[in-house]
Amino acid sequence: MIHASPDPARAQPVAVAAPLLAVNNIEVVYNDVILVLRGLSLAVPKGEIVALLGANGAGKSTTLKAISGLLKTEEGEVTRGEISFEGARIDGIDPDRIVRRGIFQVMEGRRIVADMTPIENLRLGAFTRSDSDVKRDIEMVLGYFPRLRERTGLAGYLSGGEQQMLAIGRALMARPKLILMDEPSMGLSPLLVKEVFGIIRRINQELGVTILLVEQNARMALSVASFGYIMEQGKVVLDGPAAALAANEDVKEFYLGGHGAERKSFRNLKSYKRRKRWL
Repeated sequence: MIHASPDPARAQPVAVAAPLLAVNNIEVVYNDVILVLRGLSLAVPKGEIVALLGANGAGKSTTLKAISGLLKTEEGEVTRGEISFEGARIDGIDPDRIVRRGIFQVMEGRRIVADMTPIENLRLGAFTRSDSDVKRDIEMVLGYFPRLRERTGLAGYLSGGEQQMLAIGRALMARPKLILMDEPSMGLSPLLVKEVFGIIRRINQELGVTILLVEQNARMALSVASFGYIMEQGKVVLDGPAAALAANEDVKEFYLGGHGAERKSFRNLKSYKRRKRWL
């Protein structure tokens, strides 16, 4: 009997790892009537930075709150689709359980506790932990944000940049697998924005923390991300590798000219849609 040898030219199946986070065709409704997300899907691979871009009102922050479970605090609900993390569904479960699974959201506007010291805020970030390494992790966070070591007064007196650093540091204290960052550049000077994004890149590379980054400063976001999604009117309208999006002529025109599409005037909507070829 003659056995045919395997054909080396025949393509072999390649196993594709499941993403750390998968958002599949979700719809989000507020107060039972207001549809905000309209069949949104995205994936975040483990160990990557993924950017979620779009103008004000596109649904970016709602997407993060759907993932972190914080929709419930605003009368919002995922009414269709599913969200999975490490292969298990998390839509519908309470926010504290989502934090314990390894997801921590850094809210827009920092949301630090103003009448606590920076160190007390960092300890607060470790509230879900029961181990004895909190002090060591505080030192780790202060290594990334050394200026916080010098601030011994109340956190409410920190500058905007220092408050943003404290908010990111507090997230690290939870030892997250995935950080959801909502507009980390908001209200910061260009120099501070560059510093904060440099630290975000270091955290990703040195600690292996996966990051889903919502940001209107598209140029800066795409400079640190490996992949990006662009949202409009509650859905993803364009996605691809960050370098490809940064080179896309439409993205350049509508998102990279300033710090977001809202800077442009779209009074002529028909002309706007004709030029924006993904609509």
